[in-house]
Amino acid sequence: MSHDNGIAGSGKLTIVPNPKFPAHEFFAPGKVYQARVRHASATFLDDAMNCIRSISVKFSDHHFKSPFDIEMNSGEISLFWSAYSFLQFAKLRKEKYGVEYIEYYKKYPEGLKGAQAALRRNPTSFHNLRYYCKTPFKFIGEDKIKRYAKYRIRPLDNEPETGIQHDMSKVDTGNQRILPFETRGRNYLKYEYEERVKREGAKYMMQIQTRIAQDDDDPEIFNNMVPWDEDAHPWHDLAVIEIDKTLDWKESTKTSFSLNHMPRTLGVIPAKSIYDYNSLNYMRAHSEKAKVARLLSYRLFGYPNAIPNNEDRNSGDWAKMQKEKVSKLVRS
Repeated sequence: MSHDNGIAGSGKLTIVPNPKFPAHEFFAPGKVYQARVRHASATFLDDAMNCIRSISVKFSDHHFKSPFDIEMNSGEISLFWSAYSFLQFAKLRKEKYGVEYIEYYKKYPEGLKGAQAALRRNPTSFHNLRYYCKTPFKFIGEDKIKRYAKYRIRPLDNEPETGIQHDMSKVDTGNQRILPFETRGRNYLKYEYEERVKREGAKYMMQIQTRIAQDDDDPEIFNNMVPWDEDAHPWHDLAVIEIDKTLDWKESTKTSFSLNHMPRTLGVIPAKSIYDYNSLNYMRAHSEKAKVARLLSYRLFGYPNAIPNNEDRNSGDWAKMQKEKVSKLVRS
């Protein structure tokens, strides 16, 4: 993901033995893949801020290469629904000291609803959150019927979700700063995840939701602001993910994901314009060059410093941290 503040772990992923979803050769019953996940807080460097949380999954234990990658965020709906709305989202961020998107929320009430659904304030763990990939993908299984698919992840034991907030105002939503007298450190979620994995591992259930494509499909079925009816399109268990090792800061930082890492029968749905709901995944799939460039910059100029635990609270200023790193090198 593009989120700098993260931690990765590795283990294995096992397709459920008796799938209830349409058969697909890549998701063969009982098939085992090596796996890597990366959790992050977006977009700030402080876990105690009111942030969207993410999980990204690779069906391999390599920092980039993989036969299947998927990226998910907290919340069942999103803050933007097309490439155009994402550009407006970026344009109207106007962040200052942990307060952001006030103008965006005024202009786009749907984005405000998405933020209220997705932001998590002080969850006890990355592990107990629910994560959704909200824009659908292709799914052409062994029966060759064209379908669409969405994915989500929950803790295997269905531990209750934490960090959910209710009745947030527009101002509360835009103010993502830590609470007054906050005692949690800037890395508290990453530290908790390390301890959890050491103690008992982290186990998840990845699930899938499918629907048959129709010639006269309403475009709204691709809108990530509109969840599918679960009675008509139920969620089915897809795979158990078991993480038994966390990775160090350097390996976590260079771990990257690409929506091009999918079989063609499970890939991105083509988009017709920047207003098309599917343009979001199209845009994400075409960001791979930027990710490769970022990995190259690490090789040429070194990796960024690990995030200090209690400095620069309410910060997402990665560039400032990099300048400080260069300054230390010059002084030494």
